[in-house]
Amino acid sequence: MTIAGIRPFFARAPIAADDEARRESLAVAQGLKERKAGLLDELIVRYQHRLLRYLLYLTGNRESAEDLFQEVWMRVLVRGGQFNGKARFETWLFTIARNLVIDQRRKRTMNSLDELIDGTGDDDRAMSFEVAAEGPTPFDCMSNMEDREKIAAALMGLDTAHREVLVLRFHEELSLEEIAKVTKAPLSTVKSRLYRGLAMIKPRLGDAAGRFGEAA
Repeated sequence: MTIAGIRPFFARAPIAADDEARRESLAVAQGLKERKAGLLDELIVRYQHRLLRYLLYLTGNRESAEDLFQEVWMRVLVRGGQFNGKARFETWLFTIARNLVIDQRRKRTMNSLDELIDGTGDDDRAMSFEVAAEGPTPFDCMSNMEDREKIAAALMGLDTAHREVLVLRFHEELSLEEIAKVTKAPLSTVKSRLYRGLAMIKPRLGDAAGRFGEAA
């Protein structure tokens, strides 16, 4: 299989989307195992904005996010053969990213890993950033620039655990089951964090809360 044979799987069709996603994941897994020329570059182009956005929301620090961004793709290059295609590639990618964030915080603070889950670290502070996206997310579709700025600020005001679930669900459009895989949390915990996160963020959004409710 050549890179040209993998590319068609990147074009999503409205019919049999689940089957196409599975075929795409298996094609990517095979390509990574065989180290197909150009595949990594194509994956970077496709997922770079989503990955950096996730890391920014998770770390709250652009410099850290950019450093981790590079390290994530190094892991993909070195350990690509471990991706078996049973899950979507982005689920595996975000899992790698999350594990690296945990490792970074562990080395920096030497505190418990509960710091990331409880959102008690020094990086849980408001910040301002913009990340270009390839296409509109559910957040973007319902909001103008002012609303998006409010949403970004409101998200950064949440603790890490609730912020992460909201970002993965609405920005990255992962299913609850996929979020559970990324966060290694029970599905019931993911649902709880999602609903509690929604309840916490809506009062912070002001006039944008109604439009946020439509997207949620």
